[in-house]
Amino acid sequence: MRSTRTVALTIATAVAVALTLTACGQSGEGGSKEEKKGGEGSTVGIAMPTKSSERWIADGNNMVAQFKKLGYKTDLQYGEDDVDQQVSQVENMITKGVDVLVVASIDGRALSDVLRQAGEQGIKVIAYDRLILGSPDVDYYASFDNEKVGELQAGYIVDKLGLKDGKEEGPFNVELFAGSPDDNNTGYFFEGAWKTLKPYIDKKQIVVRSKQTKLDQVTTLRWDGGTAQKRMDDLLTSAYSSEQVDAVLSPYDGISIGVLSALKSDGYGTKAKPYPVVTGQDAEVASVKSIIAGQQTQTVYKDTRALAKQAVQMADAVLNDRKPEVNDTKTYDNEKKVVPSFLLDPVSVDKSNYRSMLVDSGYIKASDL
Repeated sequence: MRSTRTVALTIATAVAVALTLTACGQSGEGGSKEEKKGGEGSTVGIAMPTKSSERWIADGNNMVAQFKKLGYKTDLQYGEDDVDQQVSQVENMITKGVDVLVVASIDGRALSDVLRQAGEQGIKVIAYDRLILGSPDVDYYASFDNEKVGELQAGYIVDKLGLKDGKEEGPFNVELFAGSPDDNNTGYFFEGAWKTLKPYIDKKQIVVRSKQTKLDQVTTLRWDGGTAQKRMDDLLTSAYSSEQVDAVLSPYDGISIGVLSALKSDGYGTKAKPYPVVTGQDAEVASVKSIIAGQQTQTVYKDTRALAKQAVQMADAVLNDRKPEVNDTKTYDNEKKVVPSFLLDPVSVDKSNYRSMLVDSGYIKASDL
């Protein structure tokens, strides 16, 4: 009898302990998420847009490595430019109980509902490089000075055409490309470029022969190079049967590659018909090689290692009840709130400085070029 009573007491105690632990760890509506301090045991959900661009692979890997050094677990997912897939991935991260989310959105307006779930569960959200729009549940934003990116690209065109120093008067034929319409950065890039080019357009020193100068006329869905190539083909056919293009404002290296493919097909790249000035962004290996070969002219280098470090520092701060470092509290209004941001400086790179900026800094291996 004593033995039976002892066994029963042991089982009852174990059940009680198990129920207590389950209640403590429960999360969701009506429940409370177990509070964690510091790196040990905390999990960071990282949602990246696609693996089709080498920069996003680098971003994801850099963050994982840095979070692990601090003792955090990570859940890294790529949406492969499928909005529904990314929403589902973020939702699963929330369900699994991540402690903070770092999100580079595919569509800046598609995450409001799922981020509401994060907010209800006390999960902080850091928008990574692309601002998430229409959601009050975005806590911080880590990016580069996006308007300056456009200024660097357009300023490079002005310099190379000799307009800034008055060596040339023009007119020069320039065509404009912009990024994806569902990416909030697209507007900032284009605004910086347009403000730089407009004085020369007004003076007719720069001519956009296609007359496509409004943002909604020049966007490139999903930043796709093939889409850019088709549009450039159409522009060359419709507006340049008897003229040559002197420069193309391209906001991203993948778009630049598509633009250059169209130009090659139209006979550019010869002594009689040299390549126009073609800008870019992200310093991807293929485009740096193109710059070295004298095809693409420029790219904007954004050190994603530094951006990953900034996002990791933000996440580490919120998980330890500290305020993350920010340097902009006025610019980035996501239509629900002004999101506290940390902005890094982009750098213009061309054939003259790619080695010092990219190779010597360890961003790209010389052997890859």
